[in-house]
Amino acid sequence: MSLLGTVLERDGAVYRVATAAGEVRAVLRGRTKRETPKVVVGDVVRLEPEPGGALCGIDAVEPRRSLLERRVPEGRGARPVVANVDQVLVVTATRDPAPIAQLLDRLLVVAEANEIPAQLVINKVDLDPGDALARRFGRAGYPIHLTSARTGTGLDELRDILTGRTSVVTGPSGAGKSSLLNALQRGLQLRTGEISRKVRRGTNTTVGSVMLPLDAGGFIVDTPGFSEVGLWGVNPRALAECFPEMRPLLDRCRFADCRHVSEPGCAIRAATERGEIDADRLASYRALLAELEAEPRDWE
Repeated sequence: MSLLGTVLERDGAVYRVATAAGEVRAVLRGRTKRETPKVVVGDVVRLEPEPGGALCGIDAVEPRRSLLERRVPEGRGARPVVANVDQVLVVTATRDPAPIAQLLDRLLVVAEANEIPAQLVINKVDLDPGDALARRFGRAGYPIHLTSARTGTGLDELRDILTGRTSVVTGPSGAGKSSLLNALQRGLQLRTGEISRKVRRGTNTTVGSVMLPLDAGGFIVDTPGFSEVGLWGVNPRALAECFPEMRPLLDRCRFADCRHVSEPGCAIRAATERGEIDADRLASYRALLAELEAEPRDWE
C-alpha cells in the first residue's frame, strides 16, 4: 500500500519522511532517479515499502506549489533548496555580524522571483534596536519583526506568524537563525555557532536543509547560511518587479523598457528623488541589474 509523506531531511542517499503513520526512512528507486526532479526538503512523495521493511522506496514526487532555488556555485544552473513553502523569513542581526543591506536585498529578491512571500526578522535587538534597518525595509513594504533570542523580545509574535505555515528561514551566517528557532521551541537543539572574533563573520553550522515540525502546527525549514546567493532565470527587465516599492510605478515610466538607470521620464528615479523610495534600495537594484546583464546567456 502506497503512502504519501513529506521529506524532512536528506542524509546521503536516505531521506527522512513524515507520513500519517509516522516517520520513515526512504530511498529513491532507479526509475524515480531518472524520471523525477531532484527530491528536496518539503517535497511530498509517494512511497512503497521495500522488501524487508527497513526502508521505503520513493516512487514519485507530487506536483510542487512553490520552489525556492539557489544558484549552483560556478555554474549556470539552479539548485532547488526547499519545496512547498508558504513564506520566507530573512533573518539579519543588528550587530555581530554587522548587517549587509545589499545581501538582504538579494535574498528578498530571490523570494520575490520565486513568488514566495517574504518577511524580515531583525534579530539581536538587545545589542542594537535596528531602527535604520526597520525603516529601510519597512518603507519597501516588508513586514518587520524585531527579535532577540537572548531576551525573548518578539518571540511570541514570531511564533504566531510561523504557526500553521511552512516557513523557510534564511539569512547571513551568524544572524542567529538557529538560536531563534531553538528559543521558539524547546527541544530543537539546532546547531549554533560562535562569531569568529578574527573576521567578525558567522560560522555556518547548518550543513543541510531540515524541516522541523512545530508543536503549534506548521513546519520551519532551517537552511545553510547563504554567503552569496545568485539570481537565475530572472529577465533583467523583470528585476524591478521583485522590488515591492517599485512595482506600482513601473507603468508610469515614459518608456516601456525603462531600466531605471539613466532614461528620461523614469518614475522610479523621480520617486527616489522625492524620497519615496530609499536611494540605497535603488542602488541595490542597479547593482543586481548590472550583475544580471553581465551574465552569459545559455547559448553563449
